[in-house]
Amino acid sequence: MSTTSPAASAKVDQALRQSAENQFAAELTALARTDTAPKPPRWRLSPAAVVTYLMGGTLSDGTVITPKYVGNRRLMEIAVTTLLTDRALLLLGVPGTAKSWVSEHLSAAISGDSTLLVQGTAGTPEEAIRYGWNYALLLAKGPTREAMVPSPVMRGMTTGTIVRVEELTRVPSDVQDTLITILSEKTLPIPELNEEVRAVKGFNIIATANDRDKGVNELSSALKRRFNTVVLPVPETAEEEITIVQRRVVQLGRALELPSEAPVLEEIRRVVTVFRELREGKTSDGKSKLKQPSGSLSTAEAISVVTSGIALAAHFGDGTVKAADVASGMIGAIIKDPVQDRVVLQEYLETVVKERDGWKDLYRACKNMI
Repeated sequence: MSTTSPAASAKVDQALRQSAENQFAAELTALARTDTAPKPPRWRLSPAAVVTYLMGGTLSDGTVITPKYVGNRRLMEIAVTTLLTDRALLLLGVPGTAKSWVSEHLSAAISGDSTLLVQGTAGTPEEAIRYGWNYALLLAKGPTREAMVPSPVMRGMTTGTIVRVEELTRVPSDVQDTLITILSEKTLPIPELNEEVRAVKGFNIIATANDRDKGVNELSSALKRRFNTVVLPVPETAEEEITIVQRRVVQLGRALELPSEAPVLEEIRRVVTVFRELREGKTSDGKSKLKQPSGSLSTAEAISVVTSGIALAAHFGDGTVKAADVASGMIGAIIKDPVQDRVVLQEYLETVVKERDGWKDLYRACKNMI
């Protein structure tokens, strides 16, 4: 890790959201200290150590590495191995399956820098992937290296660093295809200067994408061939999802300095149960079919609901998270279509929540909000 001045360190400490390499600096340092396996060029850690960082474990010196991803270890091994090859990595999955989270932590563990980021939107220009120009210098001196504004991708190519491209399928198709030459030839032509930038060892791209959101632009076959795709599934079991939500809520509560007790496990369990049942269209015992709402009801949304509940309990309650604290966030996550989803939720409340033992408080809290 690069050393920073006291002033810079203070700014990092006050950041609303720290980057992975700062938030987990102690773990990354411990891994680097105990890592004796061979490291690829410009990698901070060996592939095995990167997987340990993601999945968690205890090091030879007793340092405990917290899990960043709860799921199939083999998926993380395939993802890390992909970044050793000439293929880029595409993390694919429905919203809320930790694609961005995994992408950030992979970059932090491999390159020590997760900030080289292109955020994909419907308005992402080609310059965000290639390069732009400082127009004052361009007019004064013409097309020169000094007048050029390198993109995160160009910077990653010259420094041998992992670059992240978020929501690749949100990017217009013609801009997506800008990546083809970069990924196949490992070069970025600069026709204005009659030059090209060649990627140095260590450079690669991690892209994330989902096919559920509106405005998705299908990847061309030529671009798909440049990626190795790893599909991140939703958590397989309720207990696995509860563990993920509980761990992330504790981390967020600490980062946001929420003055509250640890979240009540029972409320997390109920939020996760509601989301899973509506997402799957059936009750957890499989006996009743349910109408499904239009939203994804992802694990990320469950984390948001519980975190919001902690804030409500801390500032407008007694600090203990109750049904009333999570009800509003839960309703907001479920009702995306004000007509269709409202009917789905009302039916679910009457046929499932109202009849379930120990859930009367959640039923009343939700009914008071809709």
